[in-house]
Amino acid sequence: MYLKKTKIVATISDKHCDVDFLQSLYDAGMNVVRLNTAHQDTSTAIKIVENVRKVSDKIAILIDTKGPEMRTTAMENGVGFEVKIDDMIFVAGCPEKLSTREMLCINYVNFVHDVPVGAKLLIDDGDIALQVIEKTETHLVCKALDAGRINGRKSVNVPDGNINLPAVSEKDKQFIHWAIDNDLDFIAHSFVRSKNDLLEVQKILDERKSHLKIIAKIENQEGIDNIDEILDAAYGVMIARGDLGVEIAAEKIPIIQRLLMAKCQARKKPVIVATQMLQSMIEHPRPTRAEVSDVANAIFQRTDAIMLSGETAYGPYATEAVRTMTNVAQEIEQQLQPFVDLELIDVTEEVAATLAKMVVRSSIQLPIKAVVLDTTTGRTGRYVAAFRPHIPIFAKCYRSHVMRELALSYGVYCNIMEPRKTKDDFVKIAINSLLSQNCFQKNDLIAVLAGSFGPTAGATFMEICNAEKLVLDSHLK
Repeated sequence: MYLKKTKIVATISDKHCDVDFLQSLYDAGMNVVRLNTAHQDTSTAIKIVENVRKVSDKIAILIDTKGPEMRTTAMENGVGFEVKIDDMIFVAGCPEKLSTREMLCINYVNFVHDVPVGAKLLIDDGDIALQVIEKTETHLVCKALDAGRINGRKSVNVPDGNINLPAVSEKDKQFIHWAIDNDLDFIAHSFVRSKNDLLEVQKILDERKSHLKIIAKIENQEGIDNIDEILDAAYGVMIARGDLGVEIAAEKIPIIQRLLMAKCQARKKPVIVATQMLQSMIEHPRPTRAEVSDVANAIFQRTDAIMLSGETAYGPYATEAVRTMTNVAQEIEQQLQPFVDLELIDVTEEVAATLAKMVVRSSIQLPIKAVVLDTTTGRTGRYVAAFRPHIPIFAKCYRSHVMRELALSYGVYCNIMEPRKTKDDFVKIAINSLLSQNCFQKNDLIAVLAGSFGPTAGATFMEICNAEKLVLDSHLK
């Protein structure tokens, strides 16, 4: 049976998270559950966590923080107001006030100070643009460039402004501490502008001695400009094309997606492609051909993971959406060749990185059916995954949170294993375990990548042999 290598992240709502539903998504190919904290609080999110863990201990859980995000405040009349082209709109930074037709309020107190004359305000993912033509001490005077309705609690983007929002909001801090307390796996921090935004999150994690890893959501031009320093501080990246497409011309998004993916792969950083991948499946049981092509293109570009949002959070065809992604991945992946010419950068274990490249190169020249490795931190698994082998990577992990972290890495499938004192013990027990699970057959050629000096020394040797010759049990002789 062919194992899908591209991982699938599914957004789950507390309104639709019963165990049977989550089990159906897991069976269809879901690897990671995402919680969107913009639409949840900790009291409702805990239900999702508890039910996910009833399905499998291998499912990683990721939460989105809101990050430095700006929105319109709630409307006084609850329904917003209509604007026409060239209408004059007054805008102020008044987080505690309701918005009205007379004054549109933004939830950032220094909004007027930070936004220059001439800047554009993009409301509700860019549906309505306002041009700043004048500013006073208390408000901006703007001209509407589009006709439509401005509603409350909608996103506000300022592509031409240097907005000095705090990197971590009070709600973000609450959710980060909650994630630590409940042993989650990833913090996907929104609207990352620079390395400093991530360091604010990492400071909290370090103070709590937490293993949680940070995923940088790239959603604006500043994040793209600073991607190299962001990658210094991030475990991985999410290419959040929705907000990215508000600030940047649509025709540039595919180029940016390819650029970000290449940088992540060279740095061994998991990369997720997100937003509207199967948007029509929120309402329909089958995707459009364009959506299938979008998913396929991300897989052709060797993303680690692809993400579903509304499709699984509240759509009636959630399982079908996950299964569609699985089917596309299985079809496309079989057409791909490994990245044997990829040069890894920022390598901390030269031996492990070299062996990882050798094992993937060997899998092209020999009929190797799988790579088996052990890992304490997940590093060896990520090294091998970076080269995108065409065969599965079976990782034996010594820590449960490392097993879940590798749920986001291309082609890696994990199990927990107790540390062994010798390499022979590891090989014998690991291969027997995988044979019993029918991961491969005893006559198959297998590559083993492991450490000779205990579970904390990193990969130090590679062995290629038939599975039956790697074990000593008499029933296999």
